[in-house]
Amino acid sequence: MTDINMTCDRKMVTMGKDVVRKKPELLIPASSLEVLKEAVMFGADAVYIGGEAFGLRARARNFDHDDMAEGIKFAHEHGVRVHVTVNILAHNYDLDGVRTYLEELKGLRPDALIIADPAIFTMAAEICPEIDRHVSTQANNTNYGTFDFWYKLGAKRVVCARELSLAEIKDIRTHIPDDMEIEAFVHGAMCISYSGRCLLSNFMAGRDANHGACTHPCRWQYTLMEEKRPGQYFPVFENERGTYIFNSRDLCMIEHIPELIDAGINSFKIEGRMKTALYVAVVARTYRIAIDMCMRSEEEYRAHMEWFKYEIAKCTYREYTTGFYFGKPGTDSQIYDSNTYINEYTYLGIIESIDENGLAHFMQRNKFSVGDTIEIMKPDGRNVDVKVEAMYTEEGEEADSCPHAQERMKINVSGKADVYDIMRVRNTEAIG
Repeated sequence: MTDINMTCDRKMVTMGKDVVRKKPELLIPASSLEVLKEAVMFGADAVYIGGEAFGLRARARNFDHDDMAEGIKFAHEHGVRVHVTVNILAHNYDLDGVRTYLEELKGLRPDALIIADPAIFTMAAEICPEIDRHVSTQANNTNYGTFDFWYKLGAKRVVCARELSLAEIKDIRTHIPDDMEIEAFVHGAMCISYSGRCLLSNFMAGRDANHGACTHPCRWQYTLMEEKRPGQYFPVFENERGTYIFNSRDLCMIEHIPELIDAGINSFKIEGRMKTALYVAVVARTYRIAIDMCMRSEEEYRAHMEWFKYEIAKCTYREYTTGFYFGKPGTDSQIYDSNTYINEYTYLGIIESIDENGLAHFMQRNKFSVGDTIEIMKPDGRNVDVKVEAMYTEEGEEADSCPHAQERMKINVSGKADVYDIMRVRNTEAIG
């Protein structure tokens, strides 16, 4: 399938006869400084990140103070905004730490804070009023009265509950002030819970999902046992692998960009603060190009739909759904048939630098060898097949392959590699 060569465009676009409308923001998750830089280079308008505490992805690598400072600086240099999650549902013992953290964030100057708890929202207004406050989906934002409530308290933006349809969001848009922003998830995992507020993890594993420690028990396999027949296990559906009543398909709205825009959504949010750089780059680039193209011409966007679907399938995902956007989903559209991820490509590494000899430096993520054909994924939409012609250790010793995880290596390839390019290989071609 032909690649699309397109540079990222984060500006307003003229539509037809001098009709101008602002593009929706593309908001991309980042689990680390490395992933943040890839999100920026592959098309994000904004990134959202978590610190080492008080965000809902405690098991993610997250950002310490220095990484957050560097990440904010890098993003701002490229015209990209940074939102920081402070969206736990706080207990009494959290509040002193939250106050200290907000004072730290005041010095770092991110563009927005994502908050669910009213106490934290109030503290942020007191401590760092210059930073925009966004209300997390964790606050269960399901109606225009709730949006208006938060607006009157100083919220710049509210994140929709995942249970809202496009029709409901459009109705909210007509009832709230024009300068209030609506953010909504358009891609990624869908929690089987209410707006992500899940009790399963706490109950089954003693780890509080609403405190950032979710163990994802909704992804486990389950079978049914009748009380008087112990040891006899029955699937709820006719499937030998068990039941998947808790397991949601992944949300994907790449085919419905015009409908999302028409609903009045200001920010398209991608889920995935625990995902790899490859996942983030694939999703960011695909949605970037789709949004840009749709803003120029819906006809052009529709004509390239097969390319968008083909590209978005190159990241690790479960079967896709449109969630609640077109009405309440049934079991056929929400529950997936298999507990496994679909993973067509293996992530090899990111090009970190090019030296004076033209060698590309990277940190190895999966094994590949001299002589292999790999794919270089570029921010502008191109995917370039290259042959690995030579490989060296960081010390300059020749190597046939890179079998050791996170080993720093240098390679010479048959095509042009650039800083921030991602190396990957189709799984049918993977060696070792």
